[in-house]
Amino acid sequence: MQSGLPKDPFLLLSVVNTKIRDYYATLDNLCEDMCVDKNDIVNALKGIDYEYDESRHQFV
Repeated sequence: MQSGLPKDPFLLLSVVNTKIRDYYATLDNLCEDMCVDKNDIVNALKGIDYEYDESRHQFV
């Protein structure tokens, strides 16, 4: 992930959820704007047992 997002999955979780809550309507919007692969984020967070909940717009 060469996006300026943290590589540590716990930090990534915090940053991504905060950005989605405060700046982006969806994970797809964040990924498009930051030029990151959604699958990279999803897989990194799946490794710590978090999945994206579309209805809540956050990883839970």
